Amino acid sequence: MQSPHQQNQINGTVTDGTNPLPGVTISIKGKRNSTVSSDFNGQYILSATATDTLLVSFIGFKTAIVPIRGRKIVNVQLQEDITSLQEVRVNAGYYTVKESERTGSIAKISSKDIEKQPVTNILAAMQGRMAGVSITQETGVPGGGFNINIRGVNSLRTDGNAPLYIIDGVPYSSDPISYRQTSTTIPGESNPLNSINPSDIENLEILKDADATAIYGSRGANGVVLITTKKGKAGVTSFTINTSHATSTVTRMLDMMNTQQYLKMRRQAFANDGITTYPSNAYDVNGTWDQNRYTDWQKELTGGTADILSMQGTVSGGSEQTRFLLSGNYRTESTVFPGDFLYKKGGAHLSLDHKSESNKFRISFSGGYTAQKNDLPWTDLTLLSRNLAPNAPALYDAQGNLNWENSTWQNPLSNLEGKNRSETHDLVASTLMTFQLAKGIEFKSSFGFTDLSSDASRTAPSTMYNPAYNYGSEYSSIFKNTLGRQSWIVEPQLNWHSAFGRAEIDVLLGSTFQNQQTKTRIEEASGFTSNSLIYDLTSASYLSVESDEMLVYKYQAFYGRFNYTFSNKYILNLTGRRDGSSRFGPGKQFANFGAIGAAWLFYREKWIENNVSFLSFGKLRGSYGTTGNDQIGDYQFLDTYSSSGYEYQGLHGLQPLRLYNPNFGWETNKKLEAAFELGFLKDRVMLTTAWYQNRSSNQLVGLPLPGTTGFTTIQSNLDATVQNNGLEITLRTINIQKPNFNWTTSFNLSVAKNKLLSFPGLEGSPYKNDYVIGQPLTIRKLFHSTGINPQTGIYEFADINGDGQISYADDRETVRNFSPKYFGGLHNQFTYKGWQLDFLFQFVKQLNFNFASTQGYAGTFRNQPAEIVNSWTQPGDNAQYQIYTTGVNQEAMQASEYYAESDAAVSDASYIRLKNISLSYDLPQEWLKIMHCKISLQAQNIFTITSYKGADPEFREAGFLPPLRIVSAGFQFTF
Repeated sequence: MQSPHQQNQINGTVTDGTNPLPGVTISIKGKRNSTVSSDFNGQYILSATATDTLLVSFIGFKTAIVPIRGRKIVNVQLQEDITSLQEVRVNAGYYTVKESERTGSIAKISSKDIEKQPVTNILAAMQGRMAGVSITQETGVPGGGFNINIRGVNSLRTDGNAPLYIIDGVPYSSDPISYRQTSTTIPGESNPLNSINPSDIENLEILKDADATAIYGSRGANGVVLITTKKGKAGVTSFTINTSHATSTVTRMLDMMNTQQYLKMRRQAFANDGITTYPSNAYDVNGTWDQNRYTDWQKELTGGTADILSMQGTVSGGSEQTRFLLSGNYRTESTVFPGDFLYKKGGAHLSLDHKSESNKFRISFSGGYTAQKNDLPWTDLTLLSRNLAPNAPALYDAQGNLNWENSTWQNPLSNLEGKNRSETHDLVASTLMTFQLAKGIEFKSSFGFTDLSSDASRTAPSTMYNPAYNYGSEYSSIFKNTLGRQSWIVEPQLNWHSAFGRAEIDVLLGSTFQNQQTKTRIEEASGFTSNSLIYDLTSASYLSVESDEMLVYKYQAFYGRFNYTFSNKYILNLTGRRDGSSRFGPGKQFANFGAIGAAWLFYREKWIENNVSFLSFGKLRGSYGTTGNDQIGDYQFLDTYSSSGYEYQGLHGLQPLRLYNPNFGWETNKKLEAAFELGFLKDRVMLTTAWYQNRSSNQLVGLPLPGTTGFTTIQSNLDATVQNNGLEITLRTINIQKPNFNWTTSFNLSVAKNKLLSFPGLEGSPYKNDYVIGQPLTIRKLFHSTGINPQTGIYEFADINGDGQISYADDRETVRNFSPKYFGGLHNQFTYKGWQLDFLFQFVKQLNFNFASTQGYAGTFRNQPAEIVNSWTQPGDNAQYQIYTTGVNQEAMQASEYYAESDAAVSDASYIRLKNISLSYDLPQEWLKIMHCKISLQAQNIFTITSYKGADPEFREAGFLPPLRIVSAGFQFTF
């Protein structure tokens, strides 16, 4: 007879009732070292006795308790339990905490949300999914950047509002790596965040309030983005291949004049100016160009289809003691512009985790390497496509060469002869070692290293110019920008956890030592013997080094956390940090930051449990604390010099760059928050509402100086205060939860306000035309348009100071705020057996500049939006737009410039956008015995509902390529 204590091999399959579940944790109750994970077929094997009990757990499913009862084969069917997410632990940076017990404001998305979006930048995956996080895309060009604000704009400096990015515990610099001469007209290009592969991310958390961010001190002033990459899971080794093909196109284009409307405008402009004979250079109307020709230049220059190919392979597995994951990825993306431009990105990710048999020692390594190569056009053709006359000549002649039409126009494709090329290589590596010194006491130490190198160039070869000019390669030029950035960080840490009766205490003490070194070299060269040698600077007849510098940033901190929990209902969390930064002078380098957070889990009170049956969760929480900011660049407090570039007696001299000021110190951000979280009907309905108020003071800005000093400004602290406050609402509902069908909905809404509370001496400062006390930092001061003079047909504006003249200095007093009034998203997910459908609507209430801000003078040699047809032609007309002019009517030209800077050039840019839709199907396991297969269709930026008078309402940079619509089909194979 078999002994009940005899070990036997137990095996089985874990499913959700339809499909196998890989990565499920199976352990033996009461035995710490007997844990395995299911493989891609949901199968597992472990040793157990006949009387043991299995604990089968998986995120999103109810934990199953299954007695073995002498069986050799134990199959398990898990039931989905979305409500268990309250017990999921979230990453708070230096520690983790249960979702239900956190005292701070932390938003989270997981790999399940990210993998449904065909995007290459992690910020794109966050749009519309998190309350309090506003993200806008800067350009639709591949490899372009995004702008992110977490709970508003805190600093007067535009470059002082970036959040802190942490990848597996390693700070990652988001400082731009491009130079203005190599980035040209494409905003956000060479954004370092493109180095992070979204497919490698397991979780992404956003820390928002003081309780969550104060432990990061000065670096957490604008919020913290925590990125956790994927790790291996114990079990049978599995291999996964993901492959997809996508196409992308421009979503919206401006409605421009056709040839007949355009020529009518031009002829009327000449008539208005009293010109009866068309000039010889008016090729569009004087008969030189075909009067019946029509080209939709927006479709011609930006209406192409970009192809996106993506592939990733992952191998994962290991034992309970040692787990591993290795992945590699490759992606290519073309552009919607004419020509062969390609953005290529490839990389690898490695994760290793090991723990001793006793579980007293653990070590974890994570490393990622990414290489990017971007062959960009020399300029964005979007604005040019709206300016070209619709009857302009063909792009190519009969021989297939660029058509210059007898030197009557500048062929727009000549811009594509110049190339922007950038190559970026990025390494991020981290190691975490943990030692259990005694019961409840752990010592940790993390080590991180980053190495980024970038080589960017912009060429202007002689082939850009009309051959009639006979320009040779001696007119060719190039700008080059070489950057290298390395950093290391060491963070030892001591943790203590203890329980006393109904009380629990967690104490954390740690320190940070970080060093970052950045080297940049900017060169300009021209005059080459051949265009084929344009990248060889030694072949240039003129070579200039514009900049050659090395910057060192050192950071040191000591931090601590004290967490006290009583009776599982009352939680107090104290955090503090003392920061030291090399960016401040002696005596100002160190500052103290801290926060207090508290939570009351009132649903655990007896009187609630006994009387409010429909309430399944309830928590009140609040926090207050201070963080800081040192995002001012390096060496700002020192007298610094650079080479003047001029020779004296054969030597190059030096010139001063800034004045010495050792007295400025940290910006300070005081954060206050109150929130409540409620769960109803066994957490089928979860509601979180948070109110916050942040005040940033001691602003670091350039104060104006008299011209006699030789400098315009000096870096200093300004006693100005900026306030951000708002309301955030997050709602999650489980509408239907059946064995084969589920429907969940998530909704988030953010109502945010920004205000400049104080600014001493504002009226006498150079900032007087930028800011107004009591108004947001995101305002623009504009002229107030009062319509059109019915007799002259010219725009008129309010004369604010009553001097009888309109001027930029005195009459731009109408304020418009370009920060969103509110924004949010609505996400739905449906699952039916192997099918899953997700779609996300994003909405924003905002103002934005319309086409009038960029289209220029109506009547000159450039096309206009079709709406400009409604223009003044004769006295008494009640038209919306002013008289046409070819440029002779200087009063109309000046009024047109004012109009572009008036409130008439601003319109409602609110929109509702179907941001993302994803449909996937898991093929039944019996169809493919040797592997698991999932088919998916995904789309991004599908359609937009808006009344905006422009191309894309999201886009803040008018005249640049807007976000593209992406449609993708993909397969996932798991062996």
